[in-house]
Amino acid sequence: MKQIAVFGYNRFSVEAINRLHKSADHHVLVIDADPLRLQQAEEKGLEVADIDYRSDDDLKSIGIGKNIDIIFCFYPEDSENVFLTLSARSLDKDLSIVAIVDDQDSAEKLIAAGANKVIDPYQICGRKIHELIKKPDITNIIDHTVFGRHDLHVAEVTIPENSCLENTLTSELMLSERYNLILIGVVDKEFGEELHFAVGETDHVLNVGDVLVILGSSREIRAFKKMCSKSGVE
Repeated sequence: MKQIAVFGYNRFSVEAINRLHKSADHHVLVIDADPLRLQQAEEKGLEVADIDYRSDDDLKSIGIGKNIDIIFCFYPEDSENVFLTLSARSLDKDLSIVAIVDDQDSAEKLIAAGANKVIDPYQICGRKIHELIKKPDITNIIDHTVFGRHDLHVAEVTIPENSCLENTLTSELMLSERYNLILIGVVDKEFGEELHFAVGETDHVLNVGDVLVILGSSREIRAFKKMCSKSGVE
């Protein structure tokens, strides 16, 4: 079982934590200095710790240099993540370190400090949004779906058995016209667990177990999920 320490409980780390926590192959420890955030993590059934990331003794106390395999540096300030990366790397040369970066200029500092992988969430999101809005059908619904709306969610919809969407091409879904939704991508089980973005990639034939990643309001997502469960051709 992989022992994972996640520093910083916030909007960037929660999704990663939830996925790791659900896996029997991972044990997740959440570290944060805010009592409220630690309480929120505990309520999710997570193990938590309040330590000073600037203290080598505190880092050792949670297992860095001993049994922690991976750390995620999700602090909001790049300086915090750089300091944490430096400290953790000095304690364990084999530790896997993943860090997010707010300012791209800090990426080189994190790599120099010893991070194995640096993630710029803004760059990733920005690039994909730019690709999405270049599509005519996406541009047509941006005004209706995105601007002025505060109830947007990203959801995963798994194609169930006997779904009316079986053997449908992703290009034939027409989610924008029919459901006011945006298709972000698809996990085609035939090709593994990787998310294939809807822009600029191969058209996919949907089969049972494939996963659609969509953007829209809760109501519209619920309507689409209900439709997916119907058998036959709509």
